Amino acid sequence: MPRVRVHQHVNPLAPYYRQAPQPIDVEAAFADPDKPLLLDIGCARGRFLLRMAEAEPAWNYLGVEIREPLVEEANRLAAEAGLDNLHYAFCNAMLWLDRLLDGIPQGMLQAVTVQFPDPWFKKKHAKRRMVNEEMVDTIAKHLAPGGRVFVQTDIEFLADEMFSLFRADDRFVESPVEENFFPVKTEREKAVEDKDLPVYRTMFVLKNRKDL
Repeated sequence: MPRVRVHQHVNPLAPYYRQAPQPIDVEAAFADPDKPLLLDIGCARGRFLLRMAEAEPAWNYLGVEIREPLVEEANRLAAEAGLDNLHYAFCNAMLWLDRLLDGIPQGMLQAVTVQFPDPWFKKKHAKRRMVNEEMVDTIAKHLAPGGRVFVQTDIEFLADEMFSLFRADDRFVESPVEENFFPVKTEREKAVEDKDLPVYRTMFVLKNRKDL
């Protein structure tokens, strides 16, 4: 079956994408909901998580994507591959990530990835960028103490902006990384590295409650 075709850019402030999602039901989404959870925000076609779910089956994986046809395609591929530790959700993460994660038990979410989000280059479109203060706050609220947030992009100004948002939240401590430490790379990451272009990446760790 050919890959579903979608627009590369979706305005997250358009009325259709302002609809609130239902909170994730981990009992329905995963065969073993007690596994630690990795959340990939803005997962696009979801191939990174598809390969991660195969490579490291001791984890559950949740992909969040604003383009609904990609979510439907990704869930179909996960089902065809028999991956019961993988689920994708249609959600405008910029607005509704907190609601989506409301059903996840405390301590389950142990890793978050934000990889190559849409940079929305024009200044007038800056408010459409996915990572904002509200998202950082939501991640801090739901992530388990000691949990990791891996952020990467090939756009330098966007890296500076995203990294600054996490650095401004004193619940996180930065733990810089030179390389992607996951056994899988996104399609975008491989394409950028094949051109010998730089990737800007870092990691943040949520402090233990006693350290706050």
